[in-house]
Amino acid sequence: MPAVTDWLTRSNALAALEARARERLAGLKAIELPAGKVLFRPGDEVSGFVLVVSGRVGVYMTGPTGREILLYSITPGETCVQTTLGLLGVEDYSAEAVAETALEIVVIPKPLFMDLLDTSTAFRTFVFHAFASRLQSIMQLLERLAFTKIEERLAAILLERCDETGRVRNTHQDLATAIGSAREVVSRRLELFGRKGLVALERGHIEITSKSGLMRLIG
Repeated sequence: MPAVTDWLTRSNALAALEARARERLAGLKAIELPAGKVLFRPGDEVSGFVLVVSGRVGVYMTGPTGREILLYSITPGETCVQTTLGLLGVEDYSAEAVAETALEIVVIPKPLFMDLLDTSTAFRTFVFHAFASRLQSIMQLLERLAFTKIEERLAAILLERCDETGRVRNTHQDLATAIGSAREVVSRRLELFGRKGLVALERGHIEITSKSGLMRLIG
């Protein structure tokens, strides 16, 4: 992994920053975190703006019954709507963020974040453009949950997460969380997909045997 001190030169999302803004951010150091690390939990105070330099973060919400749903993932160049809302609206976190892979992040302290919003046009544009894109993705999630059948959502996530060999190395619970369903429901649908010749359920992974068949389910 590249040195943590050169994060700003590797952050394409901030390439358009003015020289003064870059100087102020250059003093911040990137932090390396392992996969599985929890970045925040419901009720935690929002103390800074998190930039993902490398890796991926999953943001999850848990219901009263313990059922989880993946709200969105954060990759380099994307931001966390929970963090932005917390900084602008002085609200605590209401979801949980977990490192899905090894991470490099930079935390911009709230005072610096607020000052850059006031003084840097490029930084302000980045924050609000990313915020708008994230809100749009959440609206699309709500639309899928409300109007899309389980089979369609499951077929789409299988195609999204399969590797070049057609294997999906996620548990049934992982898939259920990603599409907003229950593990038992996903397991039954996967068995049905297996009987239709769309997938093969192997030990430790799911093998897609008919991508075209899954695509037809999506419509």
